[in-house]
Amino acid sequence: MDAIPPLPLSQPPVADAVGLPPPLVTVRGLGVRYGARTVLRGVDLTVGAGEIVTLIGPNGAGKTTLVKAVLGLVQPSEGVVERAPGLTVGYMPQRLSVDPTLPLTVKRFLTLWGKATDAELAAVLEEVGAPAVLRQPVQSLSGGEMQRVLLARALLRRPKLLVLDEPVQAVDVHGQIALFELIARIRRERGCGVLLVSHDLHLVMARTDTVVCINGHVCCHGKPEDVGRHPEYVALFGRHAEALAVYHHAHDHAHAADGCVVAPGEEHRHHHDHGDGVRHG
Repeated sequence: MDAIPPLPLSQPPVADAVGLPPPLVTVRGLGVRYGARTVLRGVDLTVGAGEIVTLIGPNGAGKTTLVKAVLGLVQPSEGVVERAPGLTVGYMPQRLSVDPTLPLTVKRFLTLWGKATDAELAAVLEEVGAPAVLRQPVQSLSGGEMQRVLLARALLRRPKLLVLDEPVQAVDVHGQIALFELIARIRRERGCGVLLVSHDLHLVMARTDTVVCINGHVCCHGKPEDVGRHPEYVALFGRHAEALAVYHHAHDHAHAADGCVVAPGEEHRHHHDHGDGVRHG
């Protein structure tokens, strides 16, 4: 649960010829090697303000390594990572383990990396749809509630770039839909860029602006509907490619923090009994 180190200095991106703001992050010709093993090679990537860019690919494709290079946690073997001056990053890791014997409330967990007032904590938990968990033990949270708390932790940094590595792990399909919709809303309301890693292609493809398909290198990239028809995408995912096409969700209901389906407007009134004697809201 180490804090994110300061990002190393790099040459800042420049605005393009038509005067648009420069990207938050630009990756050019990135390669990463671990010893004799090449994990990534020749990767180009940009993420702009208000844009959701989703990395997809099979296990071991190098998605998390690319994210770590963007964060400055991995040193590239070749190529450059350029970041906008003063860029603030909120990071939601792929997984985070908490010792079950550790007496740790959500409030304490959220303030381990920096100070925050009760009002700030309440506001960010309200924003992520988990307003009732502030004083609960972290170990008592459901999978969906824990993911929302991790997202709240990332948002406390007031990020211009939000980096989410597999944000819907340990969440059922209803909770996954709700979390992806929440991420889209946060992007819209905060105007931050989002770099997202996901295996849940059939859910995320309709909620992203740009898809980058990686398998050690960039196989293809572009709009979700274009990537879904790209020969390299089809070759990579084979007979599953059609099943992973763009998914549209009819929003005729809502989801509580634990993923349960509820009537619209009832998300914060919902209580789910986890069978441990603790009521979760």
